[in-house]
Amino acid sequence: MSTVITATRSATATTAVLKTEARLFGREPGSLFWVLVFPTLLLGVLGAIPSFREAQDSLDGLRTIDLYVPVTVLLGMIVAGIQAMPPVVTGYRERGILRRMSTTPVRPSALLSAQMVLHGAAALVSVLLSLAVGRLVHDVPLPRQVFGYVLALLLAVAVALALGALLSALSRTQKIATAAGSAVLFPMMFTAGVWLPVQAMPDVLARIVEVTPFGAAAQALSEATAGDWPAWSHLGVLTLWTVVLTGAAVRWFRWQ
Repeated sequence: MSTVITATRSATATTAVLKTEARLFGREPGSLFWVLVFPTLLLGVLGAIPSFREAQDSLDGLRTIDLYVPVTVLLGMIVAGIQAMPPVVTGYRERGILRRMSTTPVRPSALLSAQMVLHGAAALVSVLLSLAVGRLVHDVPLPRQVFGYVLALLLAVAVALALGALLSALSRTQKIATAAGSAVLFPMMFTAGVWLPVQAMPDVLARIVEVTPFGAAAQALSEATAGDWPAWSHLGVLTLWTVVLTGAAVRWFRWQ
């Protein structure tokens, strides 16, 4: 009986933490802009370029804007996991909040879980916005292999959050977390295809990028959009990176 009561209290406390963190997250207009608005804004700007709306023989008849929808889908989760989440978690640890929580019924892991849930949910909302703008504004077809797309999407969110958790683990202060996130952000954006879609990269560069988490994710999402099941090699790369990054984050994360 006491075990049931303890579990109920813990669940109630965890729910309260999630609600509190959700309210605080909603008061961060900067994070909300970069996660939710910026990817779709970028898609709108790129779609305004006339040449991006024309079919290209070098892209197998696709338009450049067609390739950028998966890129902007990834951009929201990259920003959420790498740039937005680590400073928040590291700030809590730096101010001793995680240490103080360890003496209460609410475990520090509840706060970390709440942050991952909130940033993961924001990333998925960003995905829906990018798909909607791509379809309604630029007539980009929706993914034809829905199950494969969802699987690749969930793995991409998982790897973004795992990378963010690792940055939180390795950063001793909030300022370091912000700087580290910025340093990692731009290479990840490049591999996702922000400056040049993976399909348009030279073969050698594309093969290198495909072994990175977001390069593999970009390819998997593009394949599912075209109606094909994502290559198992790309899904395997995403799974491997998620496992490795999660293991490293668990190994090095400290609550104080």
